[in-house]
Amino acid sequence: MLSEVLLVSAPGKVILHGEHAVVHGKVALAMALNLRTFLRLQPHSNGKVCLNLPNIGVKRAWDVAGLQLQDTSFLEQGDATVPTAEQVEKLKEVAGITQDGAKPEGLAVLAFLYLYLSICRKQRALPSLDITVWSQLPTGAGLGSSAAYSACMAAALLTMCEEIPNPQKDGVSASRWAVEDLELINKWAFQGERMIHGNPSGVDNAVSTWGGALRFQQGKISSLERPLALKILLTNTKVPRSTKTLVASVRSRLLKFPEIVTPLLTSINAISLECERMLGEMAVAPAPEHYLVLEELIDMNQHHLNALGVGHASLDQLCRVTMAHGLHSKLTGAGGGGCGITLLRPDLEQPEVEATKQALNDCGFDCWETSIGAPGISVHSADFLDPSVRQALDGL
Repeated sequence: MLSEVLLVSAPGKVILHGEHAVVHGKVALAMALNLRTFLRLQPHSNGKVCLNLPNIGVKRAWDVAGLQLQDTSFLEQGDATVPTAEQVEKLKEVAGITQDGAKPEGLAVLAFLYLYLSICRKQRALPSLDITVWSQLPTGAGLGSSAAYSACMAAALLTMCEEIPNPQKDGVSASRWAVEDLELINKWAFQGERMIHGNPSGVDNAVSTWGGALRFQQGKISSLERPLALKILLTNTKVPRSTKTLVASVRSRLLKFPEIVTPLLTSINAISLECERMLGEMAVAPAPEHYLVLEELIDMNQHHLNALGVGHASLDQLCRVTMAHGLHSKLTGAGGGGCGITLLRPDLEQPEVEATKQALNDCGFDCWETSIGAPGISVHSADFLDPSVRQALDGL
């Protein structure tokens, strides 16, 4: 079992094109968002396992001896099957989770305990450790924060228990695991997502694990070859929405106006395919005209999403504000509020970007300058970690 401190991170995700159409069998493109979740695992010999999640105010500790005595034989087949409702209840009992079991805090604790007990139970004795997770991702915004959490947890525990090797190299800021190790991380990250979401698609954990850009259609997920990292503004309108309600509203619009909505979905599919082709060309030799095509595709998709009924006044405002600065935006995710992305061309001057950010902040929105197409799950050397991240993990 590893004895040194482990530092890992995983990206969030945005849907570039294909939201809602993907529910009806069309192609969606998801990209890794370079707002990341960071995890620090510190092995101990104090007989405790401690979980610290400062973003959501969770601090929990268990006696390893007490956990060791619990009957966890029900986790035996946990890596292959969906945990039953009874097993989840049993795990809540072990975790000491009562009435807050369905809240994000309770679900985060449950996912941790599930992964800790399932991955570490092959060890002679359950390990003592401190885990702190801190994220740059806002929770509940459709940006894959729970998948990034699950991927970090899976990677750290599998590495500590030597189920996979530690790929970290001296003098290198970030290292990545081999493909077969990433497949195992992804499988366990999906299990963590199941504890939190019940029946996830598998897209979010795949993006957190593999990074870059992924194509998703009818349950099949594949990576795009070496996509270019694209600079964006990510804007959270902070308008809450229900994905379930929005998906249902598109379905009812499709039933009501099949001859209008079916061509819209076909057109969104064509936008995803054209974008995929552009990203392929840009990976080889990016040119200014590629960005102009990406901007046109963004505008067309946003209009289609409005026609499907998943727009919102806050998203229209976002598009108007960025268009006034010559920039192009669309919603990402379910719509009805939530988040939007704005493409930043490489030739943009920084003062123009700053002015746009200020205008969006003045609307009451949260805005980040970041990129998509980021690397997936990575292990870091502490010396190279950004001081603000180190500080957050140290709880200062």
